[in-house]
Amino acid sequence: MEQAPGRRSGGRAARQAARTAKAIEAVPFLTRRLRPVEVLDEEGLSLIEANADRLLAEVGVELHGFPEGLEIFKSGGAEVDGTRVRFPAGLARSIISASAPRTFVQHARNADHTVTIGDPHMVFAPAYGSPFVRDLDHGRRYATLADFENFARLTHMTPSLHHGGGTLCEPVDLPVNKRHFDMVFSHIKYHDRPFMGSVTAPERAQDTVDMVRILFGSEFIESNTVLISLCNANSPMSWDYNMLGSAKVYAENNQACLITPFILAGAMAPVTVAGTATQTLAEAMAGMAFCQIVRPGAPVVFGSFASSISMQSGAPTFGTPEPALVLFVVAALARRLGVPFRSGGNLTASKTADYQAAFESAATFLPTMQAGTNFVLHAAGWLEGGLTMGYEKFVLDADQASMASALINGIDLTDNGQAIAALLDNPPGQHFLGNEHTLANFETAFWRSRLADNNSFEQWQEGGEREAAQRANESWKQLLAEYEPPPLDDSKEGELVEWIAKRKASFPDSDV
Repeated sequence: MEQAPGRRSGGRAARQAARTAKAIEAVPFLTRRLRPVEVLDEEGLSLIEANADRLLAEVGVELHGFPEGLEIFKSGGAEVDGTRVRFPAGLARSIISASAPRTFVQHARNADHTVTIGDPHMVFAPAYGSPFVRDLDHGRRYATLADFENFARLTHMTPSLHHGGGTLCEPVDLPVNKRHFDMVFSHIKYHDRPFMGSVTAPERAQDTVDMVRILFGSEFIESNTVLISLCNANSPMSWDYNMLGSAKVYAENNQACLITPFILAGAMAPVTVAGTATQTLAEAMAGMAFCQIVRPGAPVVFGSFASSISMQSGAPTFGTPEPALVLFVVAALARRLGVPFRSGGNLTASKTADYQAAFESAATFLPTMQAGTNFVLHAAGWLEGGLTMGYEKFVLDADQASMASALINGIDLTDNGQAIAALLDNPPGQHFLGNEHTLANFETAFWRSRLADNNSFEQWQEGGEREAAQRANESWKQLLAEYEPPPLDDSKEGELVEWIAKRKASFPDSDV
């Protein structure tokens, strides 16, 4: 039996393991028992599927700067006319259905944090891609590598986040063409959860694959998935070289891709829910089919990021009902297609962790759970439409994410859940506080927020009248102060450091 990657005994690793014996208690992923919400019947879903097939057949997708990609599509039966790729009716769907896995395992270097992605499971990952960070002490500023490392540490300290995510924030103090080395290395060093790879260029995707070969071993990653990476369509109906080229690298290496149309409805798609869902399905099927042509059986996740815009200013809006309806529809379409689904998170256009951030985040996170989403990107930290990663917002969101298991576990109908003995034994008019059943269950009966203040006004006043963001500010600082790095094999860390140094020295810095 093959040894789980990342485990060893003796030396520094053993000392670290002893120090971290108080390991962060975390469930590696959630399993949903609650039935997902369906907003369309069979007739409605079939209509959208037919419209998506027609869109792919009549309009197709444009492929920018990727001649090899055109040949790959052509080899799979698509019709190529210049840089336009069209799919005969049903072709993309049949390619995906023939080989894409319904579920797959993404391995972490600590096997205890390995996740299963696909129904009926749910995995939470932090927010992704922000060039700015924000906290109460220093306000909004450009992100640095130190910030990236901090969020990797915070993720390690956060039980409700099952996944390390990807571009936790953009370390703008590093050259654009080399920062991916430091980001991937930070994921490897500062937490031991699974993580995402670089997609800003195919060669950077290959660098990511080469780094995990060092970490896990070439033989292990040939038959196991250790990376999942985000590939966004250039909506409407186009894919570019960097995203699809990166998808090719990952698919060739049996690594997973989140194939996600990034849509602001009204600007990059029609203003209607059905129209946006149709375009989302078409664009995603084109990307997922591409991965299956490259390597049948390579893991793919059907992603959806659909937001509305203000028809007055053109700015993206969050927490509105229309994107929630798109989410419900596309989640159902993914289940019918037989692939895992990614969407949702704690999204907001607010600039700070204020009331607007709270209600917009709640209005995106609740449908995320109800829809049966399998991989939740942007579960913690998102501010300002994704432009900013917030320290306080991160821990507030993570606190709310810890609520998910209590909801998606559904209703307990065991003898204890029915509580019939308590109901029969308790006299009319008498409270249940002293009931034997209550005393046996009071510690676990209800989900409890770690950051909410439920004390009396007087107690809150005596405690300094601290608002939620102030409590969160104290929380993330405490988490960082208590952080201890997870054990990492000395020889692997040394090999990675040496390999990165050689790769960085092999080409000049660039801002593109």
